[in-house]
Amino acid sequence: MGELTDKIKGAVDETVGKAKQAIGGHQGDAELHNEGLAQEGKGKVEKLVGKVKGALGDDI
Repeated sequence: MGELTDKIKGAVDETVGKAKQAIGGHQGDAELHNEGLAQEGKGKVEKLVGKVKGALGDDI
């Protein structure tokens, strides 16, 4: 994937993860809340990978 694709996927995963956390917290669903935490973390990593690709080039 390219830099932009990684950044977009990361932003989407972060947003969906935050939504899952909020819904899980509101409904008392610890599993959904934790799933949201994991997805938000995944999104942050994807965005970081996008930034690294931008700095080093998409060929890594």
